[in-house]
Amino acid sequence: MKEFWYWVEDFHKGLITTAIESGAKVLLLSDSSKAQEVKALGRVVVASKEGPDLQEGRDFVYVLIRGKEDEERASKYPPHVKVVVETTDWTVIPLENLVAQREELYAVVKNEEEARLALKVLEKGVKGVVLKTQDLNTIKRVGKLLEEEGERLPLVVVKITRILPLGLGDRVCVDTTSLLGRGEGMLVGNSSGGMLLVHAETEENPYVASRPFRVNAGAVHMYIRVPEGRTKYLCELSAGEPVMVYDYEGRGRLVYVGRSKVERRPMLLVEGRYENRKVGAVLQNAETIRLTKPDGTPVSVVELKEGDEVLGYVEELGRHFGIKVEETISEK
Repeated sequence: MKEFWYWVEDFHKGLITTAIESGAKVLLLSDSSKAQEVKALGRVVVASKEGPDLQEGRDFVYVLIRGKEDEERASKYPPHVKVVVETTDWTVIPLENLVAQREELYAVVKNEEEARLALKVLEKGVKGVVLKTQDLNTIKRVGKLLEEEGERLPLVVVKITRILPLGLGDRVCVDTTSLLGRGEGMLVGNSSGGMLLVHAETEENPYVASRPFRVNAGAVHMYIRVPEGRTKYLCELSAGEPVMVYDYEGRGRLVYVGRSKVERRPMLLVEGRYENRKVGAVLQNAETIRLTKPDGTPVSVVELKEGDEVLGYVEELGRHFGIKVEETISEK
């Protein structure tokens, strides 16, 4: 996920609170003496010459790029150091060169257009943008842009091949601190290499009200995608942890777990195939649990039939402690 930083040039409560409310995770201070006043406005990471969270020279560096010499200097810092670069005339070439060489790269921008360009450089983009502006509306627009610039996955159409009742099992209901829309859900699966898009509980029915903040995600053993391309077991989720939700076009966004409920319920094994790959999940056997059709329409697992098509995701690499690794893994 791309990071949103705001550069606090002068202490202005309205600008700082707007940045925090717009999703800024780091506030970069020109004046280190204002750190405590800034922290009094919200729980945020403060970066400055003296810290207290990120200290210039230790955790991050600032490089003003006037020419090739500055660009080369920016490329030579250790990989763990966050490099904040600012170009004097906003040319994209230095960013292209640096994006090709480092991961921890942050671009100073002044508006939404510059932010969008920095996030698209060489398709990969910078790790984050550092917004330098005194305009409240610009802060809001850039914050919204960063929220929309989430992960995008190439979802695939999975044809259902088997539906098997399993009896009782422990399932995880994930309540988030965000409202999800129709066509959105979480990617879960028996294997990290093959997942199904379980739809959020956005639909009304005669028996249960909608819960658009909730995804009844499935059995405790299954994988779920979380930020930075990682996975976790569903049973590991707890309040405050970030997870990913995706819409039917593969656009992902980060949300946070408000509550994770494990309860014993009747379960159902749902399996399908994409090309030569098997994709499967163990879900609660109930009308309110839905998968997602290719057009974003939710379909209940109790109505699902062999031959039906739903959305999923497959990847080639295996996983070790939730991280992709190049090794051969066979899961049945």
